[in-house]
Amino acid sequence: MNDAIRHWVTNARDTFYIIGTVAGPHPYPMMVRDFQAIIGYEARAQILEKENRLPDHVIACIGGGSNAIGMFQHFLEDESVECIGVEAGGLGLDTDKHGCSLEKGRPGVLHGQMSYLLQDEDGQVLEAHSISAGLDYPGIGPEHAFHKENLSISYGNATDQEAIDAFVWLSQKEGIIPAFESSHAVAYLKKIPNIKDKLIIVNLSGRGDKDMMQAKDILNFD
Repeated sequence: MNDAIRHWVTNARDTFYIIGTVAGPHPYPMMVRDFQAIIGYEARAQILEKENRLPDHVIACIGGGSNAIGMFQHFLEDESVECIGVEAGGLGLDTDKHGCSLEKGRPGVLHGQMSYLLQDEDGQVLEAHSISAGLDYPGIGPEHAFHKENLSISYGNATDQEAIDAFVWLSQKEGIIPAFESSHAVAYLKKIPNIKDKLIIVNLSGRGDKDMMQAKDILNFD
């Protein structure tokens, strides 16, 4: 993102900037959210068609936050539905190796947006850590910051190990290989108590094919 914005502002006459997450200067977060909202639109229609009621929880991983805000968009006005964004817990929140900008960060400015950032006492942005490349962003889309402060979305986290365990679990149980990013959402699902009679949507925002070489090294399989 740094390099893309740097190139854009240096070559504004012949460069058009695009981004795939809900971060950065207005109107980019709004544009990406509105495109991604098709996820929530279709999920809502499908769950009503299949179950004839809304879900109790909707869960999605968050790095910059695009898949989550897209999924949540058509459920936010339903008081019976709890939307849950899952940050990258990395090696634990008691370390500096995580990506939990909402839980451990504070307001600051980065990439043309004011949001929650991982930063030191001097306001210098810190590096985020996650086993998943898509979640190691040191900030969060500003709309997620808004929802955190207004308590309209719940936020939690899952560690690297919990994500790996969820990656293996879903692959074995359902034959679906989730991306490491999505595995964080699956990991959080497994931590929710008493889910037997609950209706829950988990957004699998990516396929794990891209992560198989990394998984092979971590899990030591051929």
